[in-house]
Amino acid sequence: MTAPAVAVRRPRSRGGALLGLLAWLLGLLFFAPVGWMVLTSLHSEADAARNPPAFTAPLTLDGYREFFGASSGASPWPPMLNSVTASVVSTLIVLALAIPAAYALAVKPVRKWTDVLFFFLSTKMLPVVAALLPIYLIAQTAGLLDNIWLLVILYTSMNLPIAVWMMRSFLAEVPVEILEAAALDGARLPAILRRVILPVTAPGIAATALICFIFSWNEMLFARVLTGVVAGTAPVFLTSFVTSQGLFLAQVCAAATVISLPVLAAGFAAQDKLVQGLSLGAVK
Repeated sequence: MTAPAVAVRRPRSRGGALLGLLAWLLGLLFFAPVGWMVLTSLHSEADAARNPPAFTAPLTLDGYREFFGASSGASPWPPMLNSVTASVVSTLIVLALAIPAAYALAVKPVRKWTDVLFFFLSTKMLPVVAALLPIYLIAQTAGLLDNIWLLVILYTSMNLPIAVWMMRSFLAEVPVEILEAAALDGARLPAILRRVILPVTAPGIAATALICFIFSWNEMLFARVLTGVVAGTAPVFLTSFVTSQGLFLAQVCAAATVISLPVLAAGFAAQDKLVQGLSLGAVK
């Protein structure tokens, strides 16, 4: 009678432990500026401006009270709402345009599709500041200055080339047999996109949407020049804490922390889809 086999656990190699330790150190290194920003936002202005920094200074919420207009009365909610509107609406429009375009480039036999992709990419090679004056003059002539829908149009055009590139790589991984089977069953293009493409490429769509949302939320140059009181976004509101009286460091850190929360929340909510989407096609 033979003895039952006993599973023997192999000890972790020293190289794997070192790689794990290195990953933790790199993670802490990248998180250090964010942690320092949050800690500074909980200090008073006097403690935040100390050199060297006062790590053990008493904590306070004065910076957050000032951000929400405790003394100035300036509410951050209109700029935050403008950022949400411009980012979400432009991202939805980008996805509605990029998915059919990427489907045509990845699945349908389009001649010289590489030239089309490089044309999309070439639109990102022009520096934004070089196009700022013509866009300003066009917006002034059309009466669109200080209008949130102007930012929606600009953010859509800014993110569309990247979205087409990303979605094309995701759609190229969809098995052609699935699309052919749907076509043989009589499904038209809208039904194929809705019932086949969208479920299969959901991680890629989530990754593309999150990146477009982050780019739109963080954009400040167009918002700073083309908006004013009505359509100002959250990054523009953040610059209001840098005045001629000086830099209110604790208030700036508190404002930056609050403004970063929507992006962090969106990334946390879609982290599984983001990882799947960004790694789609990486392993054959």
